[in-house]
Amino acid sequence: MYGIIDCDNCYVSCERVFRPDLKDTPIVVLSNNDGCVVARSNEAKKLGIKAGVPYYQLEELFPDKKIAVFSSNYELYGELTGRVVGIVRQEAPAYFRYSIDECFVYFDDVKEVNLKQWGENMYKRIRGSVGMPVSIGIAPNKTLAKMASHFAKRHIGYRHCCLIDSDKKRIKALKLFPIEDVWGIGRRYAARLRSMGIETAFDFANHSRTWVKATFRNIVIERTWRELNGEDIVPNEELARKQSICTSRSFNGMITDLESLRTHVANYAARCAEKLRRQGSSASIVSVFLYTNPFREDLPQYNSFMETSLSMPTNSTVEIVKAAFEVLQKMYREGYHYKKAGVIVMDIVPRIPIQLDLFDYNAEQFQKMKRLDAVVDRINKLNGTETIVLGSQQYTSRDGKGKANVFANAIKHDYRSQNPTTRWCDIIRLK
Repeated sequence: MYGIIDCDNCYVSCERVFRPDLKDTPIVVLSNNDGCVVARSNEAKKLGIKAGVPYYQLEELFPDKKIAVFSSNYELYGELTGRVVGIVRQEAPAYFRYSIDECFVYFDDVKEVNLKQWGENMYKRIRGSVGMPVSIGIAPNKTLAKMASHFAKRHIGYRHCCLIDSDKKRIKALKLFPIEDVWGIGRRYAARLRSMGIETAFDFANHSRTWVKATFRNIVIERTWRELNGEDIVPNEELARKQSICTSRSFNGMITDLESLRTHVANYAARCAEKLRRQGSSASIVSVFLYTNPFREDLPQYNSFMETSLSMPTNSTVEIVKAAFEVLQKMYREGYHYKKAGVIVMDIVPRIPIQLDLFDYNAEQFQKMKRLDAVVDRINKLNGTETIVLGSQQYTSRDGKGKANVFANAIKHDYRSQNPTTRWCDIIRLK
């Protein structure tokens, strides 16, 4: 049996941990550069606030409503969800983290475990120890477990844990579950299925496997169909390790010079390297993309995507940033106003074993970079994200007298909360 622990309204719940005064207040969390709404509390959803609505429109659309607004604070979210996973690690026989707010668990021997009671106790411990509300779904496979967690989230009668442990419960759940909410279907395929008269998961599962294969010719859709029918076939390894990692953001304004672009790209590449090390992987391909603003029709447009292959897979920040610089240098064109850039690392493999390059392998340098990354990761974990960065990651501006001002982050986050669990300067002070 599989279980999934899903943090309810994750970003909003993280903000509320240290702001209990906002318990019943509508809350929204904004995207990078405070652009649009990416997360909403249940109270905000009831008001009619839609995901993706630009922040500047909130005051126009809801002039008389008190809405708490927060900039995205991924340092806080990562820390608190990490505590949730720490509890799961202690309580579950086996687990793996699927995303920032979801964690799968696996029960090999279910005879000795009352799964429903286990789930309810897990909720109470996480809620009491971390302050985060979670919904727990338990079922014979991952797709049905995800479905069960939806029911646990929506219906208070489940007491935060829904168990699907029989065919009767499975069929009942399928009949009540909209096709577009099924894990693995996606918006495009959901629209296609609805055009065929398939409204629920049960409608889809009731078709034959031959029909599914002939109609979609897609292994993911076929796997989803098989799991809806009770099979367990989605491998853990495929979910646990990402096949590519992307870090990208729109700029706060527009950028024309190469040096400013280099600094942004250095930060994106460094974050990709950190994510690779976190999941125990290395990458063989580093790619960069660069966009102008498509909404500024009065300005010339230029979009580009380029990549480079590394001589051997790596997760070194220095190596990945260097490769990203080389790609950016080739693709940059003067005379354009750039609005967004990003770095993608691909061809991801396990960190060990790695096929070494016979002609370009320096054992001493390899070990030096490995030790450097380990020390930087440890310091940043203990003292807060970006306590130590590469020199190329620092943004530089000039004041009226020509004096250089160096600062670590040029992303707009006017409403970002503090980080009392990761930064000494933000530690809670009691009167």
